[in-house]
Amino acid sequence: MKRLNRKNAAVAKVRPERIIQFGEGNFLRAFVDWIVFNMNEKAAFNSSVVAVQPIENGMVDILNEQDGLYHLNLQGIDNGRQVDSIQLIDVISRGLNPYTQFEEYLKLAENPEMRFVISNTTEAGIAFCAEDKLDDKPAKSYPGKLTQLLYHRFKAFGGDPGKGFIILPCELIFHNGAELKKCIEQYIDLWELGAAFKAWFASSCSVYSTLVDRIVPGYPKDSINEILAKIGYEDKLVVKGEIFHLWVIEAPTSLSDEFPANKAGLNVLFVPSEKPYHERKVTLLNGPHTVLSPVAYLSGIDTVREACEHEVIGKFIRRAMYDELLPTLDLPKAELEAFADAVLERFRNPFVKHFVTSIMLNSFPKFKPRDLPGIQIYFERNGRLPKMLVLGLAAICVYYRGGKRGADIITPNDEQGTLEFLDILWKFFIDDAQKIAFGVLAARTMWNNENLNEIPGLTDLLAQNIDSILRNGMLETVRIALSSEVK
Repeated sequence: MKRLNRKNAAVAKVRPERIIQFGEGNFLRAFVDWIVFNMNEKAAFNSSVVAVQPIENGMVDILNEQDGLYHLNLQGIDNGRQVDSIQLIDVISRGLNPYTQFEEYLKLAENPEMRFVISNTTEAGIAFCAEDKLDDKPAKSYPGKLTQLLYHRFKAFGGDPGKGFIILPCELIFHNGAELKKCIEQYIDLWELGAAFKAWFASSCSVYSTLVDRIVPGYPKDSINEILAKIGYEDKLVVKGEIFHLWVIEAPTSLSDEFPANKAGLNVLFVPSEKPYHERKVTLLNGPHTVLSPVAYLSGIDTVREACEHEVIGKFIRRAMYDELLPTLDLPKAELEAFADAVLERFRNPFVKHFVTSIMLNSFPKFKPRDLPGIQIYFERNGRLPKMLVLGLAAICVYYRGGKRGADIITPNDEQGTLEFLDILWKFFIDDAQKIAFGVLAARTMWNNENLNEIPGLTDLLAQNIDSILRNGMLETVRIALSSEVK
């Protein structure tokens, strides 16, 4: 089988590099890069992407081995028609690791054709780190790295107002653009980069909030041999996604003149406010995803579809979704129920095998924006706690304990500080569920500087669930919770 590269695949053309992309993972390649591919093919966008690895260990070496090429397998039902397509995506020109190629990374800012910065560094990525320094190679945080790049561009072009960037963050936090902009402004002040640069950033660079939506299971390990036989190449970066896609960008419609995604027939919306789309999607799609994944995994279930169709876990998902999360939103109930129904259909897509372990990356940073508001608002409106959401948090806590599930080794993946904190907590208190619960809820750095033990009854309910999971197992704990739930 041939190696996948531009020579063997007869893809010689490399378009002008106009997009810097922080992140080389599955979602960006299955969503943003696919959108760029379609804009190139259908709207004469004529742009290539440089993928920047936002953390020290990543996949740019593999990406470069394949000259930026990979295959995308989209599956699902589109207007009643079964779709199972495989496309060769050719928009990534190269990958860079700023930890080993810092000077090359800064040179991206010297390219006069560069126009867009797009990112997906997970919910934990848009954060200010006061320990970052301008002369770090590179800064630790994504906003720090971006500020270094922006400052280098400002100096390289003498503050030319026409050389600003359009910045489109895809991290799933509300007002991600505003949060990213705030972090950059903090670095400008911390590093004393001057009033002229600050004014240039404010007037010449546009940072837009966005919402992205496509379920991307990632590398199709269950069907990879079949896919490789079809494409005829060795491809280590095959990625699978669902047909559905939506990108909501809070920006003037005039942005479509430069970023013609909607003109390529794509479901990309330029809107005055992404708030209603964000709240609905994050609460009713990402919220259930985040709690169902550890519950399903610890119950011996590996995929989202299997979880939805399981007699017990399926009920847990529906209770969390319809009875606990949905009532915290303020849109018309019929509209919310229709959206929730559509989400469940997407979860049960028979053509997409979405492994729950792929969702559990950074579970605590994900729980904070996706499910914590549900706990707080539900309690405010009902005077009691949402049992399924708290059970989901307990499952995350137990998952981070590590150990084994049958023959599988449980390996949580999160920020190093979070992993170290949970490891110390479990080792120090062993299986004292009350102290584990108190410690997790007291970790202000994980919860918007809040001590969640102050929510009445939460510490005890979380501890009861953790204790039950340890003593009775996950599946039996779900059965107990469902049978005792107050309706």
